[in-house]
Amino acid sequence: MRPIVSLKTDIQETLEETTGCPATCANPAACQGLAHCTAAPGFNSELRTLNTELSPNLLPLSPGCGATCPSAPAIEDDNEEPQSKNFTSTRNACKLCTPLGACLAFRGVEGCIPFLHGSQGCSTYIRRYLISHFREPIDIASSNFHEDSAIFGGSKNFTQGALNVTRQYQPQLIGTATTCLAETIGEDMARLQHELREKHGDTVAPIVHVSTASYRGTHMDGFHSAVRELVGQLAVSGCSAVPVAGSPAAPTGKPVPGTGMVSEPAGEGAGATIVAGGKNDTIALFPGMVSPADLRHLKEIFADFNLPCTLLPDYSETMDGVTWSEYEKLQSGGTPIAAIRALGAAQTSIEFGRTLEAAKTAGTVLQTKFSIPRQLLGLPMGIRETDAFFSALALISGVETPVKYQRERGRLVDSLIDGHKYAFEKRAIVFGEEDLVIGLTALLCEIGVTPVLCTSGGRSKKLAGALRDAVPELPAETLVKEGFDFAEISEAASALKPDFLIGSSKGYSIARRLQVPLIRVGFPIHDRIGGPRVLHLGYRGAQELFDRIINSLLEVKQEKSPIGYSYL
Repeated sequence: MRPIVSLKTDIQETLEETTGCPATCANPAACQGLAHCTAAPGFNSELRTLNTELSPNLLPLSPGCGATCPSAPAIEDDNEEPQSKNFTSTRNACKLCTPLGACLAFRGVEGCIPFLHGSQGCSTYIRRYLISHFREPIDIASSNFHEDSAIFGGSKNFTQGALNVTRQYQPQLIGTATTCLAETIGEDMARLQHELREKHGDTVAPIVHVSTASYRGTHMDGFHSAVRELVGQLAVSGCSAVPVAGSPAAPTGKPVPGTGMVSEPAGEGAGATIVAGGKNDTIALFPGMVSPADLRHLKEIFADFNLPCTLLPDYSETMDGVTWSEYEKLQSGGTPIAAIRALGAAQTSIEFGRTLEAAKTAGTVLQTKFSIPRQLLGLPMGIRETDAFFSALALISGVETPVKYQRERGRLVDSLIDGHKYAFEKRAIVFGEEDLVIGLTALLCEIGVTPVLCTSGGRSKKLAGALRDAVPELPAETLVKEGFDFAEISEAASALKPDFLIGSSKGYSIARRLQVPLIRVGFPIHDRIGGPRVLHLGYRGAQELFDRIINSLLEVKQEKSPIGYSYL
């Protein structure tokens, strides 16, 4: 091997010939330790030169060098949002990691435990985030990658983890999500599952896998992907859910007369039994990532229409349940696996999400695989979107909207008249998941509030178009931004001068700086109690949100008044 001094001379000559850089920077402090700069402080030039020979193609050239280094060509992307003037590589993202959404979806399945194939830190972070919002315990297993796993693959970790989870939790299903590390090294999950099943057979619980790399998408993408894979991997044709009028589902393990089949419960209040053969009247409902209170309200609405419904996922009890006399490793509740299998014979599917029109979702799986009609609606928030939802249910059921919901709508309209003078021409910044932003914007425009910025961390490229379609009265000057982070929202907010912000608790620092209220909705809500019980959907949800918005505005007005009046 040649001496290091000789190597350095050869490298210097090569760099000078190809780039014009003499590798002796006039301004070493600006060089930031680049490998081609022998004058950079804090680096051993001999080792740096040796690294250059060993991996010359991996070394960056940068205009930060004070010599004659040429600037690296900029990579242009027409779809990129312009960076803010204070851009840094680390931002406060207006989104969460993809596996988080998948974990929440899996916890909405009865007897299912989330299992992350990747490093242990992923499960720890996600558990903390979910527990801090829902105030409920949640276990998330991990294959616990180490250095050798990242190099040679995590086959052993996956196998041992699946065996341990099956032994300790006795789950009905393991919901496996692959994290960034597993996705980066290209883990062949189909092969790992095949080898696991071939060696250990049915001693391991059934597994549903979803790909959820955090460098691709948001928590909403992970949520929708998990629901899609649950349907795609579990639903079968010729398996029906037969309603049992006036009674809860038949107990598991009891025969269904005349069928030769064993029944399984289809969930609390569902009133259905899973049997073989033919179509059924069940409606497959995919509501998206809404609150447990929203899920309970949706089940109530379907029951009042006398429509059998399979809600997927259903974490209304698993993530917002009652106290226990004894600890439960896996909380009771969730969509039964047998009911998911029976979705292949459903009457129709209803899916919430205006940005999902061209996406591959659970609804499109049923449509393409089983020829089940798909109805795509916006989140039923505000009067217009909720009207569309109730009209769809009335058409399916053949009955009018129940009187109690007509009265809820009437009370909502009456309250809008009462509070209109307080909301009219107020300015709001709306942020969060894309479809939630659309629903909130629709509600705000109905009550007279002007949204000045509607933004999300997602990059579906559907937000602006879907928002304008859903809310045609939205002012043309309203800013609609995808891929925004909270630093960019904060910069824009100063000039927009909003009267309030509406979104998750992550926007609190902006609201505090601007001294305006933050209406906490969606996920996460970490600085208040009751996040799982925030109702967003239906006339009832619109009523609660309207009251909260008006009362927050009145509180500001009251606090800033020099008189301190108590009558409004």
